[in-house]
Amino acid sequence: MSTAAYFDRLYQQPDPFQYRSRWYEARKRALTLACLPRQRYANAWELGCSNGVLTAELAARCDVLLGTDISSDALAQAAVSTREWPQVTLQCASHPEEWPTGRFDLIVVSEVGYYLATPVLALLARRLHGSLTDDGLLLACHWRHRFDQARSATADVHLLLQGDLVEAFAYQDEDLLLQAWSARPTSVARWEGLR
Repeated sequence: MSTAAYFDRLYQQPDPFQYRSRWYEARKRALTLACLPRQRYANAWELGCSNGVLTAELAARCDVLLGTDISSDALAQAAVSTREWPQVTLQCASHPEEWPTGRFDLIVVSEVGYYLATPVLALLARRLHGSLTDDGLLLACHWRHRFDQARSATADVHLLLQGDLVEAFAYQDEDLLLQAWSARPTSVARWEGLR
């Protein structure tokens, strides 16, 4: 079964990963949003936006937000989740084969990387780095436990995504790894003149 077919089958259910009902998911979103070093982003991209629950929360912090997903069924749900946010554009795409134009000051890769085999993931990482603005942030969040559909381990995913970027922050617990990287050091205190 292709990856797209796998996700289309999953999204025959209204909320297959229970993003709206599980505390784990709500907490993960809250951690993600709290860790973002900037209050606002000009042009953001959420790769693998799923049913748009995180997308809608990111939209409140973005002037323009692109959400892409391999599943058209997931995107139909995302359209409902983001209907109040006119700055959100949703596109069906398989990455790294299909790629948006432009550069982004925030790229979010959440619960996506481990579905890719190492060579594809390495290509994705290179392309993501090329799509970041000079002061952009690449954020990744992944489940730390192995599961049948995973083609890569979370630690390996994050190592490949980091490449030669500088770590902006990291949070890890028993279940998830949340990290972000940028081309230059990130300091909210410095940006706000506190040091």
